[in-house]
Amino acid sequence: MNVRERIEGQEYKNLSPFASKSRAAVRLENEEPCEFRTAFQRDRDRIIHSKAFRRLKHKTQVYISPGDHYRMRMTHSLEVAQISRTIARGLMLNEDLTEAVALGHDVGHTPFGHAGEYALRDIIGHYNHNEQSLRVVEYLERGGRGLNLTVEVKDGILNHTGSNKPFTLEGSIIRFGDRIAYLCHDYDDGIRASMIKPVDLPENVSRILGTNPSSMITVMVSDIIIVSEGKNEICMSESVQLAMNELREFMFYRIYHSAQLEPDRKKAKYILHKLYEYFMSNPETLPHEFLEREEKWGLEKTVVDYIAGLTDMYAINLFEKLFIPAKWIK
Repeated sequence: MNVRERIEGQEYKNLSPFASKSRAAVRLENEEPCEFRTAFQRDRDRIIHSKAFRRLKHKTQVYISPGDHYRMRMTHSLEVAQISRTIARGLMLNEDLTEAVALGHDVGHTPFGHAGEYALRDIIGHYNHNEQSLRVVEYLERGGRGLNLTVEVKDGILNHTGSNKPFTLEGSIIRFGDRIAYLCHDYDDGIRASMIKPVDLPENVSRILGTNPSSMITVMVSDIIIVSEGKNEICMSESVQLAMNELREFMFYRIYHSAQLEPDRKKAKYILHKLYEYFMSNPETLPHEFLEREEKWGLEKTVVDYIAGLTDMYAINLFEKLFIPAKWIK
């Protein structure tokens, strides 16, 4: 018995009967199993080592080109992983599967956060970052070969948001962990940016969740573990769910849709619109690896893949290179 087989056996002994088991994981392309890592561990490692994951450190969460202590898309993903692993451990579910989905759920996000997502949606009519995240791990990484992740991880990535629910409990954890993470750390960043103060929170939110990010996370995570214990579903108590929903409404009104951030959102959308127009008219200027994909995916899809993968500063610098006259210095 090797290390992987020992770990797989321990999962059947120690985890909840509702937990996903690594031994039962499915890949569309069969591979020789690793002697030391389970299928879900390998998926997590492949995501961490991917180029798409590395680029997340330079992609906006809320604030475009923020200071050092503001969250970016990578720090968001790490916080989702931490919160979600805590829930998974408390419920004796598969932590490795949970972590893999958490780390991969946003690899398809555009530059400039949701402003970039909305820009591409305006341009082509349909664009969702969860669908692009699946596309990244399935087709675009490793020179177009994809990462060949398990169907459990891919399902969790695709369905971490939207109307369809994941078929694993671990995937369902991410739907909660993602929301808890972004609400609490965007609230924290909002205080840092002097856009909101703790006293601004709705009374019901302050009373149930508290007024600092740590207490908010603790209350919501604890509630999920307690309420979901022994159930084949991930859920919250009604009072905490209502408080979280109220916090979300508050955040959308005061931060995400705020007039204060609208000028930067408009600029970000303008940049992506212009880049899209340029590469659709000048496809030969795309990087060579994208030119090779055009025959398979078509020009529009190829251009969207390229733009969606850009980091914030790369998109800004590319825009300046293409559209801003260079200074002539003798």
